[in-house]
Amino acid sequence: MANIKSQKKRIRTNEIARVRNKAIRSELKTLIKHVRAAVEEGDKAAASAAATRAYRALDKAVAKGVIHKNQAANRKSGVQKLVNTLN
Repeated sequence: MANIKSQKKRIRTNEIARVRNKAIRSELKTLIKHVRAAVEEGDKAAASAAATRAYRALDKAVAKGVIHKNQAANRKSGVQKLVNTLN
């Protein structure tokens, strides 16, 4: 454990950020899983709605610095490819 006051605060701050980031990443995985489930059922409307929610969450995660913008773009592309298989 650090003895320096600012370092102790940094450790606490990092822990809070780590927990928040983990929750956001977990939610992203869940939203993408919802898209996959809708595609497997063949429900185009539900898949499109789930994809829209996933896009929004991915963009928010980028804005908060949880994931890189290119990673979000790649995930959005993958989600859209899944939805396009229903055409």
